[in-house]
Amino acid sequence: MSRKPDERQLSLLDWEPPLIVTGYDPALVRGNSFGFRLSRAISVTLEECGQSRPQIAEHMSDILGRPITINMLNAYASGQREDHQISVPRFDALIGATQDRRLVEFLAEGRGWTVIERRYLPMIELAAVAERKKELTRMENGLRRQLGGRF
Repeated sequence: MSRKPDERQLSLLDWEPPLIVTGYDPALVRGNSFGFRLSRAISVTLEECGQSRPQIAEHMSDILGRPITINMLNAYASGQREDHQISVPRFDALIGATQDRRLVEFLAEGRGWTVIERRYLPMIELAAVAERKKELTRMENGLRRQLGGRF
């Protein structure tokens, strides 16, 4: 007699690791200036977010409480329109409308930083504490050796 599988039991074979958000494919956001690369990043986001530009413009308008047009989005996505750089509030609204964290990662990666979900922060802090603890233990052991075991 075979037992029916418990529906509450998770299958190890069905497990997938959590999604790690990385930046854009470097080939897609190449450029000679930060402004041009930013325009390329915006363009890639607009193409890949699964929404039409009118939908994004409408959502951004709702977030900001003032109109954002498709022409404005097109200008932000064009590396040739350096006179139409996106403002910080509009960039924030674009992130809110598209939910594309790569936009934030684009800003952070140039500083050697990354963007993580806040829920992972305690794990990262724990790892940092463990590393520091190992370093202090090595320092302590070195000092004990210098003192010839007197302490």
